[in-house]
Amino acid sequence: MAKGRPAHVALDVVIDAPVDRVFDAFSQWSEQGRWMLGTRVEVRTGDGRSVGSELAAWTGAGPAGFWDTMEITRWEPPYRVDVLHTGKVVRGTGTMEVVALPGDRSRFVWSEDLELPLGTVGRVGWPVARPAFLLGVRKSLEAFGRLVEQGALPR
Repeated sequence: MAKGRPAHVALDVVIDAPVDRVFDAFSQWSEQGRWMLGTRVEVRTGDGRSVGSELAAWTGAGPAGFWDTMEITRWEPPYRVDVLHTGKVVRGTGTMEVVALPGDRSRFVWSEDLELPLGTVGRVGWPVARPAFLLGVRKSLEAFGRLVEQGALPR
């Protein structure tokens, strides 16, 4: 892993739903595959709803991909979940935060501070890969917002 300054990414989406509904929807880890492109998530240890629970996200298509393992380090319903990425490919921290807006609306903020893999190759390649990564996350957050607004995700 590359050492030094992590790569920071942050995106958000405004959702026509109250904070508790948005929080409940994104923290249903097994449902993330319905809205996060190329990802499925499972709880490995714990209940998935408390500090110390371990999650694993398979990112890829079919057999081509990798496990992004993480541990929940902060659990503050209905506003925030922090994770520590502990995998071989993805390392760093992530935050999923819900901010209340007027009119029973919410802003869902997805942010990551990631250590880039592959040393110099990762540092050089990140500016090229970053736009596609952000586009994928943006599309995923928009899909999440639509599913929450439609009431299509379990609580």
